[in-house]
Amino acid sequence: MLIPGFATSEGTARFESRFAARLPGHFRTAMGLRLSSIGLGTYLGEPTAAYDDLYQGAITRAVELGVNVIDSAINYRHQRSERAIGSALAAMLQDGRLKRDEIFLATKGGFLTFDGGEPDDPSVFFQEKLIDTGLIRPEEVTAGCHVMSPKYLENQIDVSRTNLGVETIDLYYIHNPETQLGEVKRDEFHRRLEAAFATFEKAVEAGKLRWYGTATWNAYRVGPEARDAMSLQEILRVAENVGGKNHHFRAIQLPVNLAMPEALLAKTQQLDGNRVPVLQVARARGLAVFASASLLQSQLARGIPPGVQNFLPGLKTDAQRAIQFVRSTPGITCALIGMSQRKHVEENLEVASVPPLSLEQFRLIFGASPAKV
Repeated sequence: MLIPGFATSEGTARFESRFAARLPGHFRTAMGLRLSSIGLGTYLGEPTAAYDDLYQGAITRAVELGVNVIDSAINYRHQRSERAIGSALAAMLQDGRLKRDEIFLATKGGFLTFDGGEPDDPSVFFQEKLIDTGLIRPEEVTAGCHVMSPKYLENQIDVSRTNLGVETIDLYYIHNPETQLGEVKRDEFHRRLEAAFATFEKAVEAGKLRWYGTATWNAYRVGPEARDAMSLQEILRVAENVGGKNHHFRAIQLPVNLAMPEALLAKTQQLDGNRVPVLQVARARGLAVFASASLLQSQLARGIPPGVQNFLPGLKTDAQRAIQFVRSTPGITCALIGMSQRKHVEENLEVASVPPLSLEQFRLIFGASPAKV
């Protein structure tokens, strides 16, 4: 039986109230909710029972320390990350440590995925499970791994709901849609995206999703001349075409970290006739922004130059400083950190006890005057 409910204003405020006194500035408002500035990601790790157990422990500990944003994707660890979240969530709900309306669950679909582990012959698996069953047509597959047809996405939403054990997913992303642009023309891409968004709007109406968005890697960070570039303004127009002014496209996810500040600094997007960074468009359009790769898969956990460290005071480790940078970035709702071990959860969540940088402090990192960041 799937757990009913979804994150609510009342529930997330209740969650915040348990931590606000000792975690100053840790929660911020997005989509009418109070969300933690640090969220737990579930991308890394082997698809094994041992890692399942580690993730369940890490998720539980993160919630205990004030995290109410959990992010996944159906293909992470061959569906095992979603299932680990579901197991941890069910246990916390059962013993009364958490209520469903306090926690914000996000996941993604679009990539082909195995079921728990890699089969002996992946091509036979996909042929039998996806093509022979009619779930996908060969011409819908791009880059040998990506599909965003309505039938496939409908299936993936239901599989993710089962994996997570919930009736309603708070936020569902189309996962790296720019993958399609390597093989299809832009007008066909927009047609496919419109069909995907129409599927999401129907899922919202059916109570399977609350909101949807795009989780990208390159699309919003590269210039418009790049083949895999996406215009956020155009994406929002697609959402409006299918959902009207009250469409449910409410968030984007993309990499933001000390080594990849393009979302803040690179003028890759159009807004009111001007070239601006994507974070400026998101802010103008009232979108939540979730930062992936906050530690760049641990590459920023060490080696931050002393000159940068000095602008991120009150923290013990470079990992903490890197997290502080992302959660302090203007326009970022939540910094997502992949954490499968309790000790990393405890170290990283120490950042929440330190207020985010003020805008003036943040600007000093770039040696900029207050008007330039």
